[in-house]
Amino acid sequence: MDYKIIISPRAQKEIENAIDYYVLYSIGVPMYFITALKEAYRILETNPFFRVRYKNIRALKIKKFPHSLYFIINEEKNTVRVLSCFNNKRNPNKRPRY
Repeated sequence: MDYKIIISPRAQKEIENAIDYYVLYSIGVPMYFITALKEAYRILETNPFFRVRYKNIRALKIKKFPHSLYFIINEEKNTVRVLSCFNNKRNPNKRPRY
């Protein structure tokens, strides 16, 4: 059973900020980031049951990048709501806590 991915406004802004940052330093890296992000979405669509990090919030590390997607699952509606695309090199106390 596939899950529908819903991106929160906060996560969308963090993704855009990450892409903008990578554009400043490289031509190809933003496309690699987008590709890795799409792969993470595909994983979440098929099997989003990763370890719970805080209350009911789960996380998935984006391969080859210092970012993790924080998300919640609604099994009744078959949706995965991405709450944040957190840069793991930032202060860990600023991780999303809802």
